[in-house]
Amino acid sequence: MSDNSLANLRIILVNTSHTGNIGSVARAMKTMGLSELTLVDPVQKPDSHASALAAGATDVLQRAQIVSTLSEAIHDCGMVIGTSARNRTLDWPLLGPREAAAQALAESQNHKVALVFGRESSGLTNEELQQCTHHVHIPTNPDYSSLNLAMAVQTLAYEVRMQWLEADKLPQAAESEYPLTEDLERFYVHLESTLKDTGFIIKNHQGQVMAKLRRLFTRARPEANELNILRGILASVDKQQKR
Repeated sequence: MSDNSLANLRIILVNTSHTGNIGSVARAMKTMGLSELTLVDPVQKPDSHASALAAGATDVLQRAQIVSTLSEAIHDCGMVIGTSARNRTLDWPLLGPREAAAQALAESQNHKVALVFGRESSGLTNEELQQCTHHVHIPTNPDYSSLNLAMAVQTLAYEVRMQWLEADKLPQAAESEYPLTEDLERFYVHLESTLKDTGFIIKNHQGQVMAKLRRLFTRARPEANELNILRGILASVDKQQKR
């Protein structure tokens, strides 16, 4: 498998508190051949402390992109895997580290794939996890599950590296074309607007309808042409509503 598969993998850190952790993550990435790092709303930009802990991976730090929101960081990705430390109210497609690495590498042959890591103290919010197509859980010791940010990145980066070195055992790249996350978000905005117009969603009592619909479509994972069909259906409903 070519290096392009690794180049299409993006590590995303959300709202990181300590610059030293950013440097340690850069080091963990480079040791496993990963180079694309995106920082979402870091409390502080990488500084000399980050560079010191990055050791020889300061080039990864220097190339890191800084954006304001997770949606900006994943807009061009076809697969987004969010790390989750605990069970959530609404279950999402859940992968183990090895399975996540295999699927991420397989899909990275066709499009960008993001591995998303949350805050040191509280991880990703439910809203952020709902922007991911899959979740991954690292099965740590339940009696002591403390895993710092760089350790979590190193664990998944190692699995990616091992899968890449054994590329002949990877699943074949999916022949289907999946929509990018920005296309999915436009669909969800359109869906919510249409459901409000038809009265299915009552504006003052929205409840968990959209969260549950997001889970449904995430589980089904429509292909790009199927998403176009769904958008066409919504457009026809909108047209009838205007009449």
